[in-house]
Amino acid sequence: MRALVVDDSRAMRKIIAGALRKLGYETVEAGDGAQALTALGEGPLPDLATVDWNMPVMDGLTFVTQVRANREYRAMTMMMVTTEAEHGQIVRALAAGAHEYLIKPFTVEALEEKLALLGLLPEVAGA
Repeated sequence: MRALVVDDSRAMRKIIAGALRKLGYETVEAGDGAQALTALGEGPLPDLATVDWNMPVMDGLTFVTQVRANREYRAMTMMMVTTEAEHGQIVRALAAGAHEYLIKPFTVEALEEKLALLGLLPEVAGA
Protein backbone atom coordinates (compact mmCIF):
# COMPACT_ATOMS: atom_id res chain seq x y z
CA MET A 1 0.00 0.00 0.00
CA ARG A 2 1.13 3.55 -0.72
CA ALA A 3 0.73 6.75 1.29
CA LEU A 4 1.31 10.41 0.47
CA VAL A 5 2.30 12.45 3.54
CA VAL A 6 1.55 16.16 3.07
CA ASP A 7 2.84 18.53 5.77
CA ASP A 8 4.99 21.66 5.71
CA SER A 9 6.90 20.46 8.79
CA ARG A 10 9.73 18.18 7.72
CA ALA A 11 9.84 16.68 11.23
CA MET A 12 6.11 15.89 11.18
CA ARG A 13 6.40 14.34 7.70
CA LYS A 14 9.18 12.08 9.00
CA ILE A 15 7.12 11.06 12.06
CA ILE A 16 4.01 10.23 10.04
CA ALA A 17 5.91 8.56 7.19
CA GLY A 18 7.95 6.53 9.67
CA ALA A 19 4.82 5.30 11.45
CA LEU A 20 3.19 4.40 8.12
CA ARG A 21 6.30 2.55 6.90
CA LYS A 22 6.32 0.47 10.11
CA LEU A 23 2.75 -0.52 9.24
CA GLY A 24 3.84 -1.64 5.78
CA TYR A 25 3.24 1.45 3.63
CA GLU A 26 5.49 2.82 0.92
CA THR A 27 5.54 6.59 1.45
CA VAL A 28 6.02 9.73 -0.62
CA GLU A 29 6.29 13.14 1.07
CA ALA A 30 5.20 16.63 0.01
CA GLY A 31 5.74 19.97 1.80
CA ASP A 32 2.47 21.59 0.67
CA GLY A 33 -0.66 20.92 -1.35
CA ALA A 34 0.88 22.05 -4.63
CA GLN A 35 3.79 19.62 -4.25
CA ALA A 36 1.28 16.91 -3.35
CA LEU A 37 -0.75 17.55 -6.52
CA THR A 38 2.47 17.25 -8.54
CA ALA A 39 3.25 13.94 -6.79
CA LEU A 40 -0.24 12.65 -7.63
CA GLY A 41 0.24 13.63 -11.26
CA GLU A 42 3.52 11.72 -11.41
CA GLY A 43 1.78 8.61 -10.00
CA PRO A 44 1.21 5.98 -8.96
CA LEU A 45 -1.92 6.96 -7.02
CA PRO A 46 -1.53 6.33 -3.28
CA ASP A 47 -4.14 4.47 -1.26
CA LEU A 48 -3.96 7.12 1.47
CA ALA A 49 -3.00 10.77 1.81
CA THR A 50 -2.40 12.30 5.24
CA VAL A 51 -2.91 16.05 4.91
CA ASP A 52 -1.97 18.93 7.20
CA TRP A 53 -4.34 21.92 7.14
CA ASN A 54 -2.00 24.90 7.61
CA MET A 55 0.67 24.99 4.90
CA PRO A 56 2.13 27.67 2.63
CA VAL A 57 1.51 27.73 -1.14
CA MET A 58 -1.60 25.48 -0.93
CA ASP A 59 -3.30 24.59 2.34
CA GLY A 60 -4.74 21.18 3.12
CA LEU A 61 -8.39 22.11 2.65
CA THR A 62 -7.68 23.49 -0.83
CA PHE A 63 -5.72 20.32 -1.64
CA VAL A 64 -8.61 18.08 -0.51
CA THR A 65 -11.08 20.15 -2.57
CA GLN A 66 -8.90 19.97 -5.69
CA VAL A 67 -8.34 16.23 -5.31
CA ARG A 68 -12.06 15.62 -4.96
CA ALA A 69 -12.70 17.66 -8.14
CA ASN A 70 -10.52 15.23 -10.15
CA ARG A 71 -12.20 11.93 -11.06
CA GLU A 72 -8.85 10.17 -11.41
CA TYR A 73 -8.12 10.70 -7.70
CA ARG A 74 -11.50 9.74 -6.25
CA ALA A 75 -10.35 6.31 -5.06
CA MET A 76 -7.72 7.83 -2.76
CA THR A 77 -8.58 8.04 0.94
CA MET A 78 -7.66 11.31 2.65
CA MET A 79 -7.09 11.88 6.35
CA MET A 80 -6.52 15.35 7.77
CA VAL A 81 -3.72 15.29 10.36
CA THR A 82 -3.68 18.76 11.86
CA THR A 83 -3.72 20.98 14.94
CA GLU A 84 -7.08 22.44 13.84
CA ALA A 85 -9.36 21.06 16.56
CA GLU A 86 -12.50 23.19 16.30
CA HIS A 87 -15.66 21.28 15.44
CA GLY A 88 -16.40 23.64 12.54
CA GLN A 89 -12.99 22.94 10.98
CA ILE A 90 -13.52 19.19 11.24
CA VAL A 91 -16.94 19.52 9.59
CA ARG A 92 -15.45 21.66 6.78
CA ALA A 93 -12.71 19.11 6.09
CA LEU A 94 -15.10 16.16 6.04
CA ALA A 95 -17.56 18.08 3.85
CA ALA A 96 -14.71 18.89 1.42
CA GLY A 97 -13.96 15.20 1.02
CA ALA A 98 -11.62 14.08 3.80
CA HIS A 99 -12.53 10.64 5.14
CA GLU A 100 -11.05 10.99 8.63
CA TYR A 101 -9.57 13.60 10.92
CA LEU A 102 -6.69 13.16 13.38
CA ILE A 103 -5.74 16.01 15.71
CA LYS A 104 -2.07 16.75 16.49
CA PRO A 105 -0.41 15.83 18.73
CA PHE A 106 -1.41 12.21 18.23
CA THR A 107 -0.07 8.78 19.14
CA VAL A 108 0.93 6.10 16.66
CA GLU A 109 -1.87 4.02 18.19
CA ALA A 110 -4.40 6.75 17.35
CA LEU A 111 -3.13 6.78 13.74
CA GLU A 112 -3.46 2.98 13.60
CA GLU A 113 -7.02 3.20 14.97
CA LYS A 114 -8.02 5.68 12.25
CA LEU A 115 -6.45 3.46 9.56
CA ALA A 116 -8.30 0.45 10.96
CA LEU A 117 -11.59 2.39 10.80
CA LEU A 118 -10.86 3.16 7.16
CA GLY A 119 -9.90 -0.45 6.39
CA LEU A 120 -6.39 0.72 5.50
CA LEU A 121 -4.17 -1.26 7.87
CA PRO A 122 -2.02 -3.28 5.47
CA GLU A 123 -2.14 -6.44 7.61
CA VAL A 124 -5.93 -6.11 7.92
CA ALA A 125 -6.38 -5.28 4.24
CA GLY A 126 -4.25 -8.27 3.26
CA ALA A 127 -6.04 -10.69 5.59
